[in-house]
Amino acid sequence: MTILVTGGAGYIGSHMVLSLLGAGREVVVLDDLSTGFRWAVPDEAAFVEGDCGDEALVADLMRRHGVTAVIHFAGSIVVPDSVTDPLGYYLNNTVKSRSLIACAVETGVKHFIFSSSAAVYGEPEKTPIGEEAPLAPISPYGTSKMMTELMLRDAAAAHDIAYGALRYFNVAGADPGGRSGQSGARATHLIKVASQAATGERVGLEIFGEDYPTPDGTCIRDYIHVSDLAHAHLLTLRHLEQGGGDLVLNCGYGHGYSVREVIDAVKRVSGVDFPVAMAPRRAGDPAALVAGADRIRGVLGWQPAHDDLDTIVAHALAWEGALKARRTAAA
Repeated sequence: MTILVTGGAGYIGSHMVLSLLGAGREVVVLDDLSTGFRWAVPDEAAFVEGDCGDEALVADLMRRHGVTAVIHFAGSIVVPDSVTDPLGYYLNNTVKSRSLIACAVETGVKHFIFSSSAAVYGEPEKTPIGEEAPLAPISPYGTSKMMTELMLRDAAAAHDIAYGALRYFNVAGADPGGRSGQSGARATHLIKVASQAATGERVGLEIFGEDYPTPDGTCIRDYIHVSDLAHAHLLTLRHLEQGGGDLVLNCGYGHGYSVREVIDAVKRVSGVDFPVAMAPRRAGDPAALVAGADRIRGVLGWQPAHDDLDTIVAHALAWEGALKARRTAAA
């Protein structure tokens, strides 16, 4: 009854590992460490360094560890980068996911949970966005996620495997106990970047576009705490293991904040002012993405524990302090 977590040394994956271990589950992590960190994986989890697209490695790992479920986080996530490198994103997010699904089918894995994205919706016609909304991604990143969802749907129809596709909105914050957080050097997530500005890790930040059709002209996003997201995965796993059937779920709180509101929150919680400059819009950025969150609450009974912007920001700021201490200790 081992759970394979791909990308388990990364931001969301490491929180998933903590959640699984806390629930008493056996965990093996597969990560190529291209963006993740070996130190982010707890000693209680087995660790294999490798590529989730390496079918020989993955199939052997699944058999040796007796894997019964896969939770798949490995992939590339920067929307603007997907616009300039679409083939790289289709390789990393779609082709390699296909290989992972094929290995799961070959080795008899019964459950597969996929890290999808609200980017599959593109520019939604209305918000909040329900799961039944048309899939119309406007970036190769969103398309790569949609294609993997379709592969899972078709594989589940043809084989003895059940899946959950969780469509994330904007993931933020860090483990409340300070055990993990967003640690990548090239982070582009707003709360992470603003927290770096508040702690002196960067001079300031830019707002990409102030002419969107929103109340203050900046993009609106639904920010979900990473620990609440990990708990949603754990509930999805239990649902599948109990024979509950395939699931497609939005993962968000059902309300959003603008870029300016988030920056104000970081300044307020940190007590630090920092420079903010205006910049042109980025390719692939919709004006507003807010989750319709009724299905995840109704089907899974999911009750978020950290649905508060200031709490999310406080945990992100605390993690930046922990990262600074780690760098100082290593110097």
